[in-house]
Amino acid sequence: MPSTQKIQKRKTAAKSQPQKTEATSGDRLRHELISWFWVILAFFIIESMIIQARVIPSASMENTILIGDHLIISLIGYDVGIPFTEHHIALWRNPKRQQIIVFEAPPQAANNEDFIKRVIGMPGDTVLIQRGVVFINGKQLNEPYLNPPPDPSAPQENTGPFHVPPGEYFVMGDNRDDSNDSRFWGYVPRANLIGTPLFIYMSVKAPDEVWEPGHVGERLGTYLSILIHPSRMRWRRLFHTF
Repeated sequence: MPSTQKIQKRKTAAKSQPQKTEATSGDRLRHELISWFWVILAFFIIESMIIQARVIPSASMENTILIGDHLIISLIGYDVGIPFTEHHIALWRNPKRQQIIVFEAPPQAANNEDFIKRVIGMPGDTVLIQRGVVFINGKQLNEPYLNPPPDPSAPQENTGPFHVPPGEYFVMGDNRDDSNDSRFWGYVPRANLIGTPLFIYMSVKAPDEVWEPGHVGERLGTYLSILIHPSRMRWRRLFHTF
């Protein structure tokens, strides 16, 4: 009898406990969509406020940055993009002289792709270029990154003087003979700055046009080809910092 009473009590307790119902397919779909919503939202927040990935399509910064270099750009302190819009808000941080920056292309540029150049002239500076040598406020600027270095004995450009307005910057590419920069279209407003490069996360040798806008298929094929031809990856450039 005692054992029978225990069994009866267990049955009664089991009946009194709430029954767990299995999630319906609609519930599972709803939970899945909510999870993806938060993932996508986090991506947009990171991409608009913290870091971005960029690929270099031109030779204007060689040999510092090569065509096919894939960069991680830091936006922290420079710029914040409003998700789902093309609007940007300039933040508190300003670049230093000779720092590499990414910025919105000027209206005079042939395309609307963002530019990457080196800050040469700060607000209030006077920039003068004589025989390819840069002078800032009358003093020669040391530029060990130039490709090729200026040769004062050779006929080279004489440009300027450029008087950099307040709140704007004079920028140039390290490959001065192949750089569309402030010498031709003027200054970069502070509001146009996007960020600065942190490091190279991938660098691939491929025809220049692969990295230009609109060549999605060729770019995908280039990435896949690395599996067969690993030498197309510039392994020594990986994780190079700036």
